[in-house]
Amino acid sequence: MSSESAIAVSESTRARTIDIHGWVITASTNAISNASECDALQSALGFPLPEMTFGNNFLSLEHRPSGWSLTLDAKGALSSVKGGELEEGDGGVKVGYADAWLKSRTDPGTSFPLPTTVAAKPYDWTYTTTYAGHHPDASSDSETWTDADPDDPAHAIPLSELTKPDPILFYAEVPLFEDELHDNGSSQLLVRIRVMPTCIFILARFTLRMENVLCRIHDARIFHSFTWSAPIPIVVRQLSGWEAPYDRVKRQLPRRNDLTPLTDVNFIAKVLTEMPSEASQQVGAGTRWRGMRTKVQVAKLESRG
Repeated sequence: MSSESAIAVSESTRARTIDIHGWVITASTNAISNASECDALQSALGFPLPEMTFGNNFLSLEHRPSGWSLTLDAKGALSSVKGGELEEGDGGVKVGYADAWLKSRTDPGTSFPLPTTVAAKPYDWTYTTTYAGHHPDASSDSETWTDADPDDPAHAIPLSELTKPDPILFYAEVPLFEDELHDNGSSQLLVRIRVMPTCIFILARFTLRMENVLCRIHDARIFHSFTWSAPIPIVVRQLSGWEAPYDRVKRQLPRRNDLTPLTDVNFIAKVLTEMPSEASQQVGAGTRWRGMRTKVQVAKLESRG
């Protein structure tokens, strides 16, 4: 483990960087993408973008001794949204206003039409994603991550370490996209990172609220301890997804006539995660979404030297 004096934080107009214990971490936050940037990304993806797409935002991490790197950005996140007809496990939502919503987003008379060079096609209009970042130098996720050993306490995210009152050396919130689903709810992906003297912790949270239909959360938690004592340090990743019918979440409101908490991501997450797992990770809202599960994986940071 490097000394505390090795820590350096730098800042520019739109990005902040911390250099700590062999890691270089950069968070960049910018305004929503402009029209030409949206056109280019829509052409690449083949479906309409969310109303607010932060195409220039990103979080990047590089572990210099091993060369291991991870990036979270809007293009990567939206690339994991299902394009084309939805299939079993995609968690597709069939509601009466879906067709009208799709038409409103592909009609040339709207403010967000598809570029004329792209033919309108079905896609997951809720922008559901289980995105947990991507590795620029790896051809597949499976090359980087392996299933954790449930009997190894190091292959878990230690809640006790994250709740310590340690100083936060670096913190950032990086929004990647948000959409109001034609005024029928909200779909958003927000990445948060905090770096403390002993560890790095990232939460990439996708939240879907469809009024009178369902609520859905997917969390990608990524953790690395600077105090790891084994010869090869690791990164731990926990992927968890939950969903439930909208009315079931609504019944948990503190006051029946105050619907404000239903627009609060933290309220939705608390309700879903405190439900019995059979309800929120098996039955869900009846969509058979494959994201309903909890899976823990690890990546080894083997030194190149």
